[in-house]
Amino acid sequence: MDVWEAIRERRSIRRFKPDPIPDEVLTRVLEAATLAPSGKNSQPWRFVVVKEDKRAEMIAVLHEGIAACAVQGLPPGSSKHTAAIMEQAPVTVFVFNTAEKNLFRERRVDEVLWNVACVQSIGAAIQNLSLAALAEGVGSLWICDVYYAYEELRGWLGEPYHLVAAMSLGYPDEAPPARPRKPLAAVTRVVK
Repeated sequence: MDVWEAIRERRSIRRFKPDPIPDEVLTRVLEAATLAPSGKNSQPWRFVVVKEDKRAEMIAVLHEGIAACAVQGLPPGSSKHTAAIMEQAPVTVFVFNTAEKNLFRERRVDEVLWNVACVQSIGAAIQNLSLAALAEGVGSLWICDVYYAYEELRGWLGEPYHLVAAMSLGYPDEAPPARPRKPLAAVTRVVK
């Protein structure tokens, strides 16, 4: 599969088969993530992989966080649906920003700018992971609903860093059509 085909064919998968992902496939997908460009070659990503028996524990922690949000009066958004997707995915990869430990602290402008650069680098790593998964026949879903259980998941995973996102991975049990995209002219302005 060439890069153009991968970009065109990548889909967000929300239904997975229960088949495990072989370790060598998972390793190749994670290695692709580490090949992403990063600001000043900082490589600020850290990947924590959850699979097999730990999945049920992960889902329990996620539901605990969602419930805590409800107690605070915060709407759960799509977090319950996302938890159901994560529960059936054979692998979840949590993605952390090692350049930031406390996302909610006061920062100087230069620290804010560096954090933004690191998060952009991590976004590139997540995209690489997603495209490499597709090339291996593995479906993926980029998840930000983990923020509903941000502190709970960080604590359970034993990571002090900023939790940026999670990726559910598994063999697809669906083939969704391409989602509509805005025309290039609607999102591009050329300055001459």
